[in-house]
Amino acid sequence: MPPPPRTAESDHETAAALLARSREAEQAGLLAVAQTALELAVARAEVERDAGAQSEALRRLAVVCHRLQESERAHRLVRQSERVARRASDQVLAAEALNTLAGFELELGEMGSAEERLREALTVGGGASAPLRARIEQNLGIIANVRGDHASALAHYERSLEAFETARDARGRAIAYNNLGLVSADRGEWERADRYFLACRGAAEKVGDVHLRGLALLNRTEVLIARHNLSDALQHAQQALQVFDQLGARLNKSNAYCTLGVIYREMGRTALAEARLRAAIDLAVQEGSALEEAEASRELAILLVQLGRNQDALRLMNTAHRLFGRLDARVDLVDVAGKMADLEQAYLAVVRRWGESIESADSYTHGHCERVADYAVAIASTLGLDASQRTTVQLGAYLHDVGKVRVPHEILNKPGALTAEEFAVMQQHPLFGIELLAEVEFPWDIKPMIRWHHEKRDGSGYPDGIGGDDIPVSAQIICAADVFDALTTTRSYRPAMSRAEALAVMTRTRRFWRAEVFDALGTVVDSPR
Repeated sequence: MPPPPRTAESDHETAAALLARSREAEQAGLLAVAQTALELAVARAEVERDAGAQSEALRRLAVVCHRLQESERAHRLVRQSERVARRASDQVLAAEALNTLAGFELELGEMGSAEERLREALTVGGGASAPLRARIEQNLGIIANVRGDHASALAHYERSLEAFETARDARGRAIAYNNLGLVSADRGEWERADRYFLACRGAAEKVGDVHLRGLALLNRTEVLIARHNLSDALQHAQQALQVFDQLGARLNKSNAYCTLGVIYREMGRTALAEARLRAAIDLAVQEGSALEEAEASRELAILLVQLGRNQDALRLMNTAHRLFGRLDARVDLVDVAGKMADLEQAYLAVVRRWGESIESADSYTHGHCERVADYAVAIASTLGLDASQRTTVQLGAYLHDVGKVRVPHEILNKPGALTAEEFAVMQQHPLFGIELLAEVEFPWDIKPMIRWHHEKRDGSGYPDGIGGDDIPVSAQIICAADVFDALTTTRSYRPAMSRAEALAVMTRTRRFWRAEVFDALGTVVDSPR
């Protein structure tokens, strides 16, 4: 490392004074000034033969370099800090260096190595320093949370709180309370979460941390929404928005707008809900936050499906799915797998609701899409399809008849047999469905199921008359499930058949389906329900 520029002032400053000056510069956001002061502190500590000051200066210089995107230098400096501390037999400073290095690795998504460093840091110096132990436990809690292990995250955060209390670190306690509240909410432990968020707010107000107070206000809204206390939730979210607006914290503002949108949606104030959710998306896009954009897009999609704007809702769901898929622990430090699972459940709810709205046009098909989806998923499971393929089949089943919204009501509900002309119109519904969804790009390969769920292996199906292996297995699964449900439910022109009767009828035309698909249907039908 080249020697830093010398000044008349720095020639007379001790390493301790330079460390203090660098701290002031850091708190003021003057990173270049802090960097220079720390470089001088490293050199001065070496002259003074103060290994402790040198190790601390090296570690803090590493943190500043890391914030200035000088990653390679930051890693080299923190390693040097650890070596200096170990030579001086200063276990606490060695552990501080290990904790800092783990933090760098945590941001890079290197969870395994970060956890290894943190556990080593606990062993080396965690027992001798309560503040250090608190920070290490907090980082271990973050790793557990990213992995979706909320029970372990809770235990680490509790130990972090205990250590902050031992160190009499009021701000540290406030952060620990907030983390404990978040993980308790993730576990659905609303009373515990409420206590922690209230404690966080009180501690933040005592130490004058306005930003942390805003977080406590906003995070508590989740508890209030869960308890259906929407008026208090609205008040909390508005107060949090005001705090973040004053601080210029734009990403936090995006989160606050998203929360306000959810509250207004629950209140039935749909125009305000849409405005707030779109504001959240706009801010997130401006700040380049995929997480906040994905969260707000998902919530807006749920609102739009309530308003009957199903295609717009699906476009937003697809956007959210793509954004969540881009997330990783290096940037957002969230449980991405959990977020994706939650999103897919919301996606299924949106598609299911649209399927139900399709059925409302036909008094004889209530529940048809739900039943077809159940049969189709069971068939897919019997065939050994994986979780992603089963999700694809389920979504395709919910939307397989979407094109029927363009079929005239009198044809859908005609009590007798259809004329040739009417049947020709009915045969167009798979194509109508593809037209309706033309501008929607799904994360799953759903459209082939919608277009070809009436195609038969012998080429006698519609709308394209394809056959054999040209028909995807997924479309064949939905075709078999669709026919079976149609036969076992009452229609305008005939009563429902028993399961055995329906399977017997389908057996006479089993050439319509792949052998393995038809056999899997038989297994599902024979299974107790």
